[in-house]
This record gives sequence, C-alpha cells and structure tokens, in this order.
Amino acid sequence: MSTTPSRPTPAEHEEIARLLPVPAERDRPARHHQALKDQLLREFRQDAAPAAAPASKPRFGVRRLAIVAVPLAAGALAVTLATNGASGPTPGAEPNVAVAPGSAGKAPEATPATVLLDRIATVAAAKPARTVRDDQYIHVSSTVAWSSQSDADPVMRLDTPHSREVWLSVDGSKPGLLRERGEEIPLAGALDKDGRPVDPVGNPHPTLNSPTYRFLESLPTDPDALLKKIYDETKGQGPGPDQEAFVTIGDLLREQLAPPKVSAALYKAAARIPGVTVVDDAVDAAGRHGVAVARVHAGERTEWIFDRKSLEFLGERGVLVEDTNWGKSGQVTATTAVLSRGVTDKTGEAPGRKG
Repeated sequence: MSTTPSRPTPAEHEEIARLLPVPAERDRPARHHQALKDQLLREFRQDAAPAAAPASKPRFGVRRLAIVAVPLAAGALAVTLATNGASGPTPGAEPNVAVAPGSAGKAPEATPATVLLDRIATVAAAKPARTVRDDQYIHVSSTVAWSSQSDADPVMRLDTPHSREVWLSVDGSKPGLLRERGEEIPLAGALDKDGRPVDPVGNPHPTLNSPTYRFLESLPTDPDALLKKIYDETKGQGPGPDQEAFVTIGDLLREQLAPPKVSAALYKAAARIPGVTVVDDAVDAAGRHGVAVARVHAGERTEWIFDRKSLEFLGERGVLVEDTNWGKSGQVTATTAVLSRGVTDKTGEAPGRKG
C-alpha cells in the first residue's frame, strides 16, 4: 500500500484555508494577516504533492511556517502549522492584559494622535451612507508590497509593489475573489473555469479578523463599546492586547468598506489605545505623502497614512525603528496604498464597469 499522502481537491484546499486559525505571533515584529493568509492559500493551491514547504521558498513575515498535509482514515485532510521559533511569549511582547483605554463615555486625553483621529472620525462620519444589497460585493483595489524571508536569508526583503484586487461578499453568502500577480484565487469557496461557485461556502460566520459588510454594520458605534468588543474578541491573539487591537482596526481600514458611523467609531476607538502617536510625514505604496497615526511594537512602527487635506485613508506602512535580527532601523517591512473602493454586482468587475 502506498504511503504517499493523497492530494486534496481544490475545494478542500479552499475550505482548509478558510478554517485555518490565525497563528499565534512569535518572532516577528508585527502581524500582516492578509499576506500570510494569501500565501497559505497559494501553497494549498499548488499542484505539488503535499509536503513541508521547501526551506528556500520565501514566506511572508519573519516567523517561518511549514505546512504538512496528513491523510486521515475517512479521507479528510488535517493541516499542521509548525513554527521554527521556540514556544513561549514573544520577546518584548505586551503582557496579555489590556490596559484600560479609559472610562466608558470619557474622551481620551488630548494628544496629537487623539486630536488627529477625532478629526478623521468627524470626516468619516459626514460621508453619505451607501445602499448595498446582500448579493453584491465590496471591491478594493490596492498597490501592496510585503516582506518575505527564507531559511537561507533571515533578513526581511521587501517585495516589489504590485497591484491587488479583492471582491468580498456583502453578506458572506458567496465566495469572494482575490486577483494578484496574475492569479485569481477564490476566497472562502472554489470557482470553476467559468468563474461560477463550485462549493459556495462564502463567509457564513464573519469575525473581526474576517468580516463582511453586514458584520461591520452590526458593530457598536460607541467607541468605548467597540473597543471593548475588539479587546474581548482578540484576547490571547497576537503579540499583545493593545497592539492586536491596533492591527485589527488597521486591517478593517485597509481592505474593507465600513458604514460611515462605524468607520468613525473605529477611529475614535483607536484613539483610546495606549501608545498611539503621530508621524508627520509618511509615504504609501503609491508614493503619496501624508500624515500617519502610528504605534510602535517590538521594534517596528505600524503606520496608517492619511491625506493631509482630505484626511482620507491612503494606506499602511511598517518601518523598523531599531536594528533587529530581521533588518536595520529605517527599513520598510510592508507598504500598501488603497486606490479605490466600491460595490460591484459580481466578482471580477470594477465598480462602474461590466466584466
């Protein structure tokens, strides 16, 4: 009897990627969830036999992952994620107890960051609310570049900026789509050669780390209640509660479309996170300069960049602020630029265009 593991089907690949938990953070300065999830998805979709990823293959983030597929008696597939870091807390990680962001109903202390975030929230709240149908998709077009490393070269190397588009089901009932580097990758469901859902898994159980537009609509618009929900639902994840809350909000800002009042609440919630500062000049992946709201953790500064005049969200950037095992101070670890957001009737089309 052959001991070679049976190869999973494309539908199994997509379902496994959807069900994978967000890995705990060790030995990396900050979390770049979307890049890691996309890389895992690509590795599952490869036509090679299931095995640990080769050591020379670049992987997103500083922590390296090995993906091992194991056939089960019933023909299902188990996936093991193995890290090459020792177990235990990340050096320099925050204690896993959130610092109280302030008394409910009480505005945070006035600092350059809280004042800027309050202005940004005011602009966001003033935008008109969209009418969005359940059968539509949120579309976001971006320019992105992520860092990767290999076993042979532990220093993070920033990728060349490239285009990226996502289509996310408004109510989570249908698969979304990622278009990047010439590939079209179904998100939370498989598509056939004609682009029709084969296994319409969708996103029936959205979370803060994998939201839908309808999920975002349901979030509290009171910033204290919203921040408490973020701390509660991300407890035990990431490098520490405050950084995890900051990164979670950043993920929602970068590649989603939230109702105006929810967007405003997210900015006001961020103002209540300890350690948030302002960077006077930051540059996104499209070369646009702006002012940034930032937070430093484990030697890396995560920046949300905004247009100075309109206060529109431009993109994100990660920058090392001290020499580490992964790179030198001043090195950019990740950069993104949001080029457009909108609503479409189907995947693969841009807002206002068909096909």
